[in-house]
Amino acid sequence: MPWFEMERVDVKTKPPKDAMWIKCKSCKAMIFKSVWIENLHVCPECDFHGKLTARERIDFTLDEGSFKELNESIAPADPLKFECGYGSYAEKIKATNLKTALKEAVITGTGTIQGINVVIAVMDFRFFGGSLGSATGEKILLAADYALKHSMPYIVVSSSGGARMEEGILSLMQMAKTCAGIARLNVKGIPYISILTDPTYGGVTASYSTVGDVNLAEPHARIGFAGRRVIEQTINEKLPDDFQQSEYLMEHGFIDKIVRRTEMKDTLAQILSYCQPAKS
Repeated sequence: MPWFEMERVDVKTKPPKDAMWIKCKSCKAMIFKSVWIENLHVCPECDFHGKLTARERIDFTLDEGSFKELNESIAPADPLKFECGYGSYAEKIKATNLKTALKEAVITGTGTIQGINVVIAVMDFRFFGGSLGSATGEKILLAADYALKHSMPYIVVSSSGGARMEEGILSLMQMAKTCAGIARLNVKGIPYISILTDPTYGGVTASYSTVGDVNLAEPHARIGFAGRRVIEQTINEKLPDDFQQSEYLMEHGFIDKIVRRTEMKDTLAQILSYCQPAKS
């Protein structure tokens, strides 16, 4: 029977359509693909949380049929006319559009979670490693503005390698820009919930993903600024085995709660229910 090994599949590779088995990247257990999908890409043997697309995450987080996308047409430009070893940035954008059917590394919109209205932004690691570009920042900011205007809780799900190098300083500007939008929510008392998934690094960690009223994370998610190897080479020291994992960050007060993917929707509904006006 055909099968594929997860550790051999990167963000540029899709599994065979006729694959019947998934090999867990963590414990190496062989899992029926149907079970893997039904369990939201979580290994039933070791609880390893695999990657999801933004659309998949939206589908299980929001009530069925409630999602309405915002600012779908916003897409990256190439203001610096960036050229690199792989060719031009503009060419890579087109190729990534075709491969992922995405226009940017984040999808934003409105929906409901157990009947509670929310604005949501979900990052997709397949698009330039979920990197933060000018269009990414614009979509996250506009979604925050929508939440502000309509007094709706705002949820952001992060999965990113950091700032997008092809846009230089324009990418770094998005850190302040997105945080400014979220700060306006704080002033008005509108809840902002940040969900950190594997991996969340760089400028995304240093900006909007860690300033939530509530910061949640999936189990064993890698979260940090610089990567583990970079830090070890810089300080010439061996770091703890669980360094930069969500459990380590939880222990050191960096996040508020670790939530299994299958429990995320109920957890969000519980948090949001605390923020709803009391019924008269």
